[in-house]
Amino acid sequence: MITILSFVIIALLICIIYQNQSNKRRNTNLGYITNKLEQMRASQLSGRILIVTDDKALIEMLNMLNQVIDDYQENVRQYKKAKASIKRMLTNVSHDLKTPLTVISGYIEMLQNQPKINEQERVRLLQQVHSKTLELITLMNTFFDLAKLESGDKDIPLEKVNLTEVCKNNILLFYEWIQIKGLEVVIEIPEKPVFALGNEGAINRVLNNLISNGLRYGADGKMIGLKVFYDETRVYVEVFDKGKGINETEQERVFERMYTLEESRNKAFQGSGLGLTITKRLVEEMQGDISVQSIPFEKTSFTFSLKRFNK
Repeated sequence: MITILSFVIIALLICIIYQNQSNKRRNTNLGYITNKLEQMRASQLSGRILIVTDDKALIEMLNMLNQVIDDYQENVRQYKKAKASIKRMLTNVSHDLKTPLTVISGYIEMLQNQPKINEQERVRLLQQVHSKTLELITLMNTFFDLAKLESGDKDIPLEKVNLTEVCKNNILLFYEWIQIKGLEVVIEIPEKPVFALGNEGAINRVLNNLISNGLRYGADGKMIGLKVFYDETRVYVEVFDKGKGINETEQERVFERMYTLEESRNKAFQGSGLGLTITKRLVEEMQGDISVQSIPFEKTSFTFSLKRFNK
C-alpha cells in the first residue's frame, strides 16, 4: 500500500514539475512573441515570428498570428505602392495639364497683342488654340474615366457580344493608317461568330487602344496582327507586332497608373500614363484578364480574355 502511494505521489510530482516547465516555456515563448510584435510595431520590421515548440495550441496561435502579419505587411506594401502611384500621377497630371494650357495661353496672348495680324495667321492660331483645347478636354475625360472605373461609378452592363464582328470592325477602322505606314497585316479571326460575355463599347475602346498602340510603337517591325481564339470557357483576343517591344521590368509595371517611363509604350494612349490602366480596368470590369508578353523585334503581344458565351 505504501509502495503504491509513493508511486502515485512521485507521478503527481512529475506531472506538476512537467506542467510547471511547460508553463515556464509557454510564458517564455509568449514573452518572446510579445517583444517581437512590439519591435515590429515600433520599427515597422517585416518578417514572421518563428519559435520551436511542440505546444499545439501555441503552434495554432502562431500560424494565425503569422497570417495576420503577412496580410498586414501586404496591405502596407500595397499602400506604399498606391501612395507612390498617386504621387507620380499628380506630378504627371500637373505636367500634362500645364503643357496645353501654356500653349493655349501663348496663342491667345499673340492674338491679343497683335490686333493687326493677317487673317491667315489669325485662323492658324485659332486652329491651334482649338486643337490644344480638344487635347485638354480629351485628357480630362481620360482622368475622369479612370476615376469612375476605380470608384465603381461607371456602369458597364454585360451582354452577349459577337467578338469576331467587333474585332473585324476595329481593324478596319485603322486600314488607312496601316496602308500609310506600309505594314503587313496578320489577321486570324474565325469565320464563324464567336460570342463573349462583355460590353461592346468597352471592347471597342480596349481594341482601339491596343491596336493604335501597336501601330505607333511597333511600326518599326513592319507588321501588326490581330488574332481571336477560344477554348471551352474563354475567348482570347491578341494584338501583336514585331516592334522594339517592352523590357521585362516594364512588363511587370506597364499596367500601373501613370507609369510613363520614356521607353514605356504606356504613353501611346492619349499622351498620358492612364491608357493601359484604363484598358486593364475595362477588361476587369467585364470579368476578364489582360497580359503582355514581349521579345524585342520578334513579338510583342497584348492578350485579353473574356468569358465565352455559349448559350
